[in-house]
Amino acid sequence: MTTTSDERPWLATYPAGLTGSITPEHTTPLTMLRRHVRERPDAPAAHYFDTTLSWADLDAASDRVASLLVSRGFRPGDRLGLFLQNSPAFVIGLLAAWKAGGIAAALSPLSKAQELEALLDDCVPVALLALDDLYEDVVRAVLASGRHRVHTVLTVSALDGQGRDDPRFFAGASRRRPADTIDLHGLLAATGTPAPAPALATPAPDDPAVLAYTSGTTGVPKGATITHANLGFSAQVYRDLIGLRPGEPVLALSPVFHVTGLVGGVHLALLLGSPLVLTHRFHPGVVRDAVREWRPAFAIASVTAYLALADDGARPEEFTSFRAIYTGGAPLEPEVADRLEADLGHYVHNMYGQTETTSPTHGVPLGLRAPVHAATGSLSVGLPVFDTVSRIVDETGREVPTGEFGEIVTAGPQVVAGYWDNPTATARAMPGGELRTGDVGFMDEAGWFYIVDRRSDMINAAGYKVWPREVEVVLAAHPAVREVAVLGIADDYRGESVKAFVALRPGATTTPAELVEHCREQMAAFKYPREVEIVARLPRTLTGKVLRRELRRG
Repeated sequence: MTTTSDERPWLATYPAGLTGSITPEHTTPLTMLRRHVRERPDAPAAHYFDTTLSWADLDAASDRVASLLVSRGFRPGDRLGLFLQNSPAFVIGLLAAWKAGGIAAALSPLSKAQELEALLDDCVPVALLALDDLYEDVVRAVLASGRHRVHTVLTVSALDGQGRDDPRFFAGASRRRPADTIDLHGLLAATGTPAPAPALATPAPDDPAVLAYTSGTTGVPKGATITHANLGFSAQVYRDLIGLRPGEPVLALSPVFHVTGLVGGVHLALLLGSPLVLTHRFHPGVVRDAVREWRPAFAIASVTAYLALADDGARPEEFTSFRAIYTGGAPLEPEVADRLEADLGHYVHNMYGQTETTSPTHGVPLGLRAPVHAATGSLSVGLPVFDTVSRIVDETGREVPTGEFGEIVTAGPQVVAGYWDNPTATARAMPGGELRTGDVGFMDEAGWFYIVDRRSDMINAAGYKVWPREVEVVLAAHPAVREVAVLGIADDYRGESVKAFVALRPGATTTPAELVEHCREQMAAFKYPREVEIVARLPRTLTGKVLRRELRRG
């Protein structure tokens, strides 16, 4: 029997109580905020180390920033760049941009000068809100060229808004307060009643809300233009798929400048009226302390974050406050899922999506466990979420039969309208509004989807196709292996051959020859790696994607 996406077989697999469609309660995040300010102004909205901000605090702070921006020439449709880590300032900046009628551009704080310059060239912001050290180390030199239209720069210290000064992050740190910028802390601490936000029209659902940049692992980052409606829908997908309740604390375990943390952290908390637990950056010990202190119920992060917590000694009794933990950004191996369940006391549910889909297009509903495909050993990334249709197509765009490999393409309310000021890339990636993900996978009869690999990562070994994922699954099953990445290298005889980069579990020992033999015993001759290199760790983005180009560089 062959099943097609038109039949939406995943709906029959949904647990009781879930339907194929949802009606978003809020079409803009500002309506979420205003509801909480009206109904429960003193309830906690954010925890940052030892400090808590209420919904009224967030509202007043974002009013002050929005009023300042408008007084300095910020106009509807202008962009406010956010060059920050996971702190309340990021949330304040988001809200202020919208209150001023503008768009927030989420810029990676890992960017160096040349990378930041490319981002500013793309989004053309007129204002920036940046960490003070990043301003002095990166931003000031970029703006000195005079090429950019930025007329307002606000800076904030990571030390602001808390009193703990955790030495694991802040040993030797100080508040810099650059004299050529406006100090956010001083602005918010000013005496007197804050001026209300300018009387601008509430953003329309289809207005751009955030420019979220792709990871750039396969080229120059592109700004996905996420609308207010995209955010409202995707935040509710998280809530309804998982069954989260109002007020349950949300741990911002993913970077909030990335779409996963933006939606599965900031906007989920906004929708729920829940406190968002922020820790500046990821540090396993700091996160464990925050979990003990603030008792979050939900988190989503890369599998590497959960592995770091387990390696740091985290145990199930520390995670009893959680009702669900999810992962996304990179494939989860079945063996790793089992280990994390033993170490953390929770089954780690998969979630799958792209920046261009405002985070989730597929997920494992709470209460279900993702199946492992017998032939490939792959763990499913989930079922298509509400109002979403995914297909597997061949190179001509024709849908292939159930179980056959092809490219995953997705359509739904979460797919963005396009890339900022880039109609060519938009037409190529989203013909007819359907996203061509570039991921190769397949669907089974029950509607579960599986990722094989990126189309561009396929290895051609003597004419045979080898998907890196096949080899990675086998190597991940070795008891000494913590994480693995596979890629093709030049081979005079085969054209390409398989090479594996392996990081070992703490205290484990093995040899490259033993790992090659482990694969040779279980795989066809053209598939097993000819080379294995043992490394301390794999280079990854903050969202867990392996940077294969860095491995190729050596």
